[in-house]
Amino acid sequence: MNALFFLEYKSIFIYLIVSLGLALVFVMVSYLFASQIGGIEKLSTYECGFEPFEDARNTFDIKFYIIAMLFIIFDIEVAYLFPWAVSFFHIGPFGFWISIDFFIELVVGYIYVYKKGAFIF
Repeated sequence: MNALFFLEYKSIFIYLIVSLGLALVFVMVSYLFASQIGGIEKLSTYECGFEPFEDARNTFDIKFYIIAMLFIIFDIEVAYLFPWAVSFFHIGPFGFWISIDFFIELVVGYIYVYKKGAFIF
């Protein structure tokens, strides 16, 4: 039973190992070849790409938080697709229609957020 479990999720484990390895390689290469010289522009303070003009304790526009929450929600929903993709041939027609329902709810949620204007700045 244990061997069967690992066999079904082997592709996900390989994906995780390759993605972690690539992330480490990218970080190491950028650290080795990037310029480490600091300057006035590099060491200056900034907020969202522009110079601060008031106290740092001011509130941001709510759209920044909405976009961040929407990204997290849709990212987590897409993470549910990994187990579905691994067991696609074993779930049967009921599992297939449940996953289609999931996709429909995902698209309806996206359309609702778009209609509410959350993506417009």
